[in-house]
Amino acid sequence: MKKQNVRTISLIVCTFTYLLVGAAVFDALESETEKRRCEALQAVEKMIIKKYNITEEDFKVMETVVLKSEPHKAGQQWKFTGAFYYATTVLTTIGYGHSTPSTIGGKLFTMCYAIVGIPLGLVMFQSIGERVNRLSSFVIQAVRKSLHCKRTAASEVDLICVVTTLSSLTIAGGAAAFSKFEGWSYFDSVYYCFITLTTIGFGDMVALQKDNALNNKPEYVMFALIFILFGLAIVAASLNLLVLRFVTMNTEDERRDEAQAMQALQGTVKLEGDVITANGSILSGYEGHDVQSFTGSNASTMCSCHCACFSANRHKKSSLRSSIEDNEQPEKVSRSSTVCHTRHLLPEVVPMQDLSYETHSLNHRLDCVDVVDTRSSSQPQLLKRNVSLLSFQFRNI
Repeated sequence: MKKQNVRTISLIVCTFTYLLVGAAVFDALESETEKRRCEALQAVEKMIIKKYNITEEDFKVMETVVLKSEPHKAGQQWKFTGAFYYATTVLTTIGYGHSTPSTIGGKLFTMCYAIVGIPLGLVMFQSIGERVNRLSSFVIQAVRKSLHCKRTAASEVDLICVVTTLSSLTIAGGAAAFSKFEGWSYFDSVYYCFITLTTIGFGDMVALQKDNALNNKPEYVMFALIFILFGLAIVAASLNLLVLRFVTMNTEDERRDEAQAMQALQGTVKLEGDVITANGSILSGYEGHDVQSFTGSNASTMCSCHCACFSANRHKKSSLRSSIEDNEQPEKVSRSSTVCHTRHLLPEVVPMQDLSYETHSLNHRLDCVDVVDTRSSSQPQLLKRNVSLLSFQFRNI
């Protein structure tokens, strides 16, 4: 099984296991508190109905009025400042839910705006994160050079430490500011900053929703927007180092597999036409076989019907004939060299008269060859053997 498939299956199993563990922990932490709060609210509801002698229907009306009027207590949300804040939460996928469009045009424009804005925002934050990592790497190299360290290059561990420190400082500083302006506890402010910068955006705690801050406190609005954008850039730098490294592992494995496949293809050849082996069998139309499958014991007794092959074999045959004719004592011709040259042309096992090829479609012919009978006595004797003209019908490429 490929590494990519194993990694994907492992991630699926780990994710679902993590979800099950998280569900069990949240159930143990929050279920009892939720139950007690529900019982307390029901007790208060019965007390109010009994004390003021109103019906349950009237109480539901009062409850609806209170719930619907809650967003309006924060001031106007759809003036330019509030609309810019809403557009920021859409583009960054935070989605507090503190203000939502109520008209059909507003809902339709939100969908169209998000389709274009969300990819644009992701690419922008990713690019900013890369620049932050590059700047961090440059600062680390400069500091190490000033300290005369042997190794000045910044590793991934160094960059992770830097962006983690920057993220922690951003959350800590933002929490102090929101705790002062919003009146929250410091822990709740840290919780709000973390939920915001991770783009979870539950909406249980939202800044700029008190005392009409969107219209009366422009400096606070500017700080909140800068905090969101700068913090998301730092988080993007962290994600660029942590998450994307694991995401690109599949791509690296695929490239490695492609490189191995290309190396395997470089060691293959195509054999087109009829191939005669040492045992006299004829292999027709073999293509794409590896070179190693034809090497070994049959390497010297194989001939492929290709023009280049016949040209080389004819050249070897002519050289062999010249060396034999020029030598007055043919017995001195070595047995090994003669057999080596002739085996590429004629298989020794198959009688020539048993090969029936059509001679009227002859495209390439073999001339007469003097063959040394290697199966005779200790002293090789020359045979004047007239080899029939063989015809090999080549494939049209």
